[in-house]
Amino acid sequence: MTITQPDLSVFETLESEVRSYCRGWPTVFDRAQGSRMYDEDGHEYLDFFAGAGSLNYGHNNPVLKRALIDYLERDGVTHGLDMSTTAKRAFLESFQNIVLRPRDLPYKVMFPGPTGTNAVESALKLARKVKGRESIVSFTNAFHGMSLGSLAVTGNAFKRAGAGIPLVHGTPMPFDNYLDGRTPDFIWFERLLEDQGSGLNQPAAVIVETVQGEGGINVARAEWLRKLADVCERWDMLLIVDDIQMGCGRTGAFFSFEEAGITPDIVTVSKSISGYGLPMSLCLFKPELDVWEPGEHNGTFRGNNPAFVTAAAALEAYWTDGAAMEKQTLARGQQIEQVLAALREEHAGAVKEYRGRGLVWGIEFHDTERAGAVAKRAFELGLLIETSGPQGEVVKLLPALTITPDELDEGLRTLTRAVRETA
Repeated sequence: MTITQPDLSVFETLESEVRSYCRGWPTVFDRAQGSRMYDEDGHEYLDFFAGAGSLNYGHNNPVLKRALIDYLERDGVTHGLDMSTTAKRAFLESFQNIVLRPRDLPYKVMFPGPTGTNAVESALKLARKVKGRESIVSFTNAFHGMSLGSLAVTGNAFKRAGAGIPLVHGTPMPFDNYLDGRTPDFIWFERLLEDQGSGLNQPAAVIVETVQGEGGINVARAEWLRKLADVCERWDMLLIVDDIQMGCGRTGAFFSFEEAGITPDIVTVSKSISGYGLPMSLCLFKPELDVWEPGEHNGTFRGNNPAFVTAAAALEAYWTDGAAMEKQTLARGQQIEQVLAALREEHAGAVKEYRGRGLVWGIEFHDTERAGAVAKRAFELGLLIETSGPQGEVVKLLPALTITPDELDEGLRTLTRAVRETA
C-alpha cells in the first residue's frame, strides 16, 4: 500500500505529547464500517484492534446505528445523569432478561461513570466500604485503568510511574503460571494470609482479569480461577473480576468467567457494553453488597442514554441466542489458533509462544522489539494491530466478533506476511 504523507500538523502542534495510538498508525482516519477503516485519502485498513475491544460488533453496526438514529430523531433524552429514562429502563430490562436471568446471576447494576476505570474505582470503593478494610490484592502484569485507585492495582511500571505519587493499599500476587508452574497455586498468597508477621493487612478484596489483555494476553486457567474463588471465600475477601475488555463475548460466553463456573462478588464491565463505542460502564455486585447511600458515588456522565439505546439493541440482536454467538466466536478463535500454530512452527526461533481464548490472541516474540516491527509492517500492508505486554513484546489480535471468516483469513495472511518480512 502506497501512503502519501498525511497532514498531521494540527495534531503535532496542538495535541498533547501523551497521544499514543496515532504514532503507530500515522494517517488520518475518516470513516469506518464493519471490520474496515478508511483514511481521508481512501486507503482501506482491516481492523484487528476494534477500538481496544470497545467495538465487538464492528464499526457503525447497522442494527445499532438504526436504533441510535431513531432515538435521536425523536429527540430522546441524551443526557440524564442518573434520572429514570425510557432508554435506561429498556437497557436494564434487556440486560436482566437476556444476560442475568439465563445465567442465574443475582447482580444489582450500578452506572458508575462512562469509563472502565470509573467502574474499577467504584468496585474498589464498594469492597472497602463493605469489608471495612483498605488492602486490595491484584496480580502481576494486571491492568485496571489509569486513575489513581486503578493504577494502585495495575502492574505495569511505566503506567504506575505516571501517577506522580505513591500508590498504596494494593498488594500484587503471582498471576497464573507467573512462576512457570514451579510452585503450587496460591501457596505464597495463603502463607502471607496465615502469617501474622507477613506484613500483609487482611485484604478487602482481590481483583483479577481472566485474560490479561494489556499484560500480554496471559490466560488464567479455569481451575486457577476456581481456586482463587475458594481462597477468597475461605479468607473473607470479595472477588472482583475485571471484565472490561474480556467481557461482552470476547472470550466466547458473555462473561469471561463463565467457563470457570464461578460467580464473582463484583464484576466491572465497559468497552463493548454499549456496542457502538459510546462511553458506558457497569459495576455489577451481589445484592447484599449494595450498601451505598444515595449519591455516595456519582458522576455527571453516568447516564449516557444513547449508549443505553445501542447497548439494548446489541443485546437483543446478538445475545438473545447467546449459544449461537458463543459458538461463532469460538469457531473464529480456532481459525486464528491454527494460523498462529503454523507461524510458531515456521518461526520457531523467533516466536516464543502464542496464547488466547475466543477472539483475543497474542504472539510473544523472544526479541522484544519484534512485535513493534510486525505491527508497523502490518499497518503498511493495511492491517491494524497493536502490541501489549510489559515490554511490548506481544502482538495482540482483537478483531470484532462479527468479522467474517474471509476477512479473518485476509487479516491472518497479512499478519503472516508481516512476520515473514520482519525476520
